[in-house]
Amino acid sequence: MIDLKDLRENPDRYRDGAAKKQIPADIDRVLELDAQRRAAMAEQEALRSEQKKLAKETGPKIGQLMGRLKKAEAEEKARLEAEIEQIKAAPASLKAQIQALDEQIASLTPRLEALLLAIPLPPDDDVPVGESADDNVELRRWAPEGWDFGKSFEENRGFAPRTHIELCDRLGLVDFPRGVKIAGSRSYVLTGDGMRLHQAVLRYALDFMADRNGFKPMSVPVLVREEAMVGTGFFPAGRDQAYHIEETRRGSGHDLFLTGTGEVGLMGLHQGEILDEADLPLRYVTVSTCFRREAGAAGKDTAGLYRIHQFDKVEQVVICRADEAESRAWHQKMIGYVEAFLQSLGLPYRLLQCCTADLGPKNADMIDIECWMPGRSAPAGTSALRAESSKASTLGSESRDTPELGSENRGTLGAFGETHSASRLYDFQCRRLNMRYRPGGETGRGPTTFCHSLNNTVAASPRILIPLLEMHQNEDGSVTVPEPLRPYMNNRERIG
Repeated sequence: MIDLKDLRENPDRYRDGAAKKQIPADIDRVLELDAQRRAAMAEQEALRSEQKKLAKETGPKIGQLMGRLKKAEAEEKARLEAEIEQIKAAPASLKAQIQALDEQIASLTPRLEALLLAIPLPPDDDVPVGESADDNVELRRWAPEGWDFGKSFEENRGFAPRTHIELCDRLGLVDFPRGVKIAGSRSYVLTGDGMRLHQAVLRYALDFMADRNGFKPMSVPVLVREEAMVGTGFFPAGRDQAYHIEETRRGSGHDLFLTGTGEVGLMGLHQGEILDEADLPLRYVTVSTCFRREAGAAGKDTAGLYRIHQFDKVEQVVICRADEAESRAWHQKMIGYVEAFLQSLGLPYRLLQCCTADLGPKNADMIDIECWMPGRSAPAGTSALRAESSKASTLGSESRDTPELGSENRGTLGAFGETHSASRLYDFQCRRLNMRYRPGGETGRGPTTFCHSLNNTVAASPRILIPLLEMHQNEDGSVTVPEPLRPYMNNRERIG
C-alpha cells in the first residue's frame, strides 16, 4: 500500500506512476473519499470533545437548576424545566450524531482502502518508460569461456542440440503423459535422475545462499490466508493467478490460497511486528513448492517444463532499514548472488532492466535474469530491446513467452528464457503488512518506521533444468552434471 499522506501531498507522482505502469488507478476518487473521511473524523472528534465536556458539566448544572426550580414561580418553573430537559437530552443527541458519523466512516473506509490497494508503487525515475516487455533493456550478458552468443549451438559445440523435451524423453527424466493424466495440462512427473537433478539444484541453491552468503534458511507455509496475499501485494491485481481454497463454504473461518512464491511466507513472518533496528537487515532464504494458474497464458509454452502450474523455488528475501541507498545496494547484491550461482553452473545468461509497463504494481524497480536455452526459439519481429541487444552481438533477442522448439528446429540460434526476477519494493509490502522498526532499538525514542523489502529468485526448478540439460548435453545424448551439483548426485559426472 502506498503512503496516503504522500499521496495527498504529491498526487501527480502517483498519477504519473500509474500511467507509466499502465495500471488503472482513480487517484481523484481516493482523494475525494479521503477528504470525506477526514472531515467526518474531525467532526466526530469535536463532538466527542463536546461529549466529555458535557459529562463534566451536566451534573452540577442540573443541580443548580433544580435548586432554582424549587423556588421558581409557574412561568419561571416551566422555563427551568425545559432547560433541564434540554441539558439531559444533549448527551443523547451527541451520541446519535457520533454514531451516525461512525456509520459514515465505516462506509467510506472499505471503499477508500479498496482503491488504495489498487494504486501501484510509482517506478523509480531511472526505470525506462515502456509500453510492454518488448521495451525492456538488456544491461549485460555472461557466458562461460568458449561460448559465443553470435554462433549457433552447433557452431559452438560441433553438433546439433536436442531440446530439453527430447533429452528428458531419451534419458527418462520426465513423464509428461502421466503428469497430464493425473493433473491435466502443464503437469509433469519428474522421474529417476530427473528428480535427483531437480533436488540437487534446489539443495545447492539453498546451501549457496545459507553457507556462502549468510542467509537464514526458513520453512514457510504455502497455504496462506488472504491477508498474506494482500499484504505482499499479490492481491488484488494477481488474484486470477492464485489457486483459491474456499474453506468458508465448508464452515471454516477463512479461505486459503496457494502461494506462487516463497516470498509470501517469508514476508508474512513479521507481519504486524515492530523489529529492532539492530537486527536489520534480515536475510531469509526458503525452498517451497509454488503454484500458479497461468491465467492468460493459453497457447504459450504449452510443451515442456517452461510454463507449468506447480514447481519448487529457492527464494531470497531481504528486510532492511527505510533507506533508498541501502535498498539499492541490496538489490545489486542479491543480483550478484544469482549471477555467481549461474556462473558456477556454467549457464549463459543476460540481465534485463524491466521497463515501467513490466514492473507490476508492487515494484519500484525489477531486473530479470534470463538464461540461454538452445532449444528455445525466437519469435519474428523486432523491439527496442532487440535493437539494443543487436548492438552487443549479432544475436537477436526474444520475449519470455516464446514457444518451445521441436527437433525440426535444431539449427536455430536458440533464445533466452526468464529464470529469475529481482525486485526492489521499498516500504510497499511492509506498509501493507504493518512491519516496522524503531530507530535505536527497544530503548530508542521517536516514531516507528516501515521497513524496506527486496526479493529475488535463487533457482526455480524444473524451469532451470531446461538450460542445465540443453547447455550441458553431449553429442551422444548424455548430459554432463555441473561440478557443484555432483555432491548432491552421489558424485555422478554424467546422466545417460
